[in-house]
Amino acid sequence: MSSGAGTSTFVIKWINFLTMLIAIGVIGFGIWMSSHTDGCRKSLTFPVLGLGAFILVISFIGFLGALKNNSVLLWIYLILLCLILIAILVFTVLAFIITNNRSGHKADGLRYKEYQLQDYSSWFLKELNSTHNWRNLKACLVKSQDCVNLSKKYKTLKQYKDAKLTPIESGCCTPPSECGFRAVNASYYDLSDHPTSYNRDCKLFKNSGTVKCYDCNSCKAGVAQYMKVEWRVVAIFNVVLFFVLSIVYFVGCCARRHATSKR
Repeated sequence: MSSGAGTSTFVIKWINFLTMLIAIGVIGFGIWMSSHTDGCRKSLTFPVLGLGAFILVISFIGFLGALKNNSVLLWIYLILLCLILIAILVFTVLAFIITNNRSGHKADGLRYKEYQLQDYSSWFLKELNSTHNWRNLKACLVKSQDCVNLSKKYKTLKQYKDAKLTPIESGCCTPPSECGFRAVNASYYDLSDHPTSYNRDCKLFKNSGTVKCYDCNSCKAGVAQYMKVEWRVVAIFNVVLFFVLSIVYFVGCCARRHATSKR
């Protein structure tokens, strides 16, 4: 075997080994996302796992093409890999566009930020204002008991006032600060006074664990902020993945040309 053929065989084998490792890494990232979110907030877990599984299948096709030095299988491998690169690029660009906006407002006396729905992209507004989508999200949020657990996390009123609540906790578990309601503890507000604001969220908020502010725009904004952060993490991960797969694709093209020349 010539040195060129030997080098090509070496490259073909290792390029597919590398893509398998990448696939396992993507699947691992999806599993990590799944373990760090509850059932309500896995909007991107399954797509990431699916992407990893797809790359693994493509790697296997490439491996067979390398093993048999089959240019047809290598063509299929490169075409599918190219489709993945295009899909990753499109998704990443859209993700950065959708999440590229200002969000979060500081309120006097609060250590956490409050969120307003109008600050987010039209895509978020459409998804969260959908009655069907929000009914499912609301059911998940109630089931997760984030709001109920606030009183367990913060035993005293001082601890609660000093807390840096998450976007969902601040948006769904508490009334907007402009309402002027006085906090009695982490899970109960004095609603006896009339709201100082005309914000409709002030009338929707109730102390009941199944009501809270789940129908408020502030809650939808809190969910939008959570999704924005989650999307941004995946988008950054995709940038790295796109760069690595582009190198794999370039080297794979060179390997495919050699396999064709030997036929």
